[in-house]
Amino acid sequence: MSSPCDPQYAPAGDVGAALMMIDSRLKAMYGDGAETDPLQQQLTEQFTASLAPKDADDLVDGACTLIYMFMRWLRMAYEDHDKDVIECVVPGLVASLRMMPKSIRPEVIPTMAGLVVAAGTGLSPSLWRKQYGDWTKDEMNSLEATALLLAEHINRLTDNRDFAARMIAEAMSRATEG
Repeated sequence: MSSPCDPQYAPAGDVGAALMMIDSRLKAMYGDGAETDPLQQQLTEQFTASLAPKDADDLVDGACTLIYMFMRWLRMAYEDHDKDVIECVVPGLVASLRMMPKSIRPEVIPTMAGLVVAAGTGLSPSLWRKQYGDWTKDEMNSLEATALLLAEHINRLTDNRDFAARMIAEAMSRATEG
């Protein structure tokens, strides 16, 4: 039986822009120079400030698509080892989000956990969230952090700092070829 939150009904959004932002944050986190460069920080801020409402919605949908794709990969990886993706991902994600009280408001953490559980069970994160109303300003940092933490989780599992971003870039390339 099909769900109204089935990914086939979800807009993909601007996955490229969302991936660019996550990859930039990953490089900063790993100390690869992006984001520590004031010019890179300024360009990122100018980009996000220049977004029209439709563009911002596309960026949010793109981040949700990344979360879905990351969780799909994680689900397959954990199932190969007879482990449950929800059990292996959500507690660490919640703990990490709780360690960022300046950026992540505590009341949005359950929403991010729900978003990840939805994606981990094969539902569209954006459609799952939409049933509870419009996105709030407070959820934007936590959405980006959630996508970032999932990408970093994948990179740690694969022992490859570029794996998550490369996986998405290759999937996008295959999608445009066919």
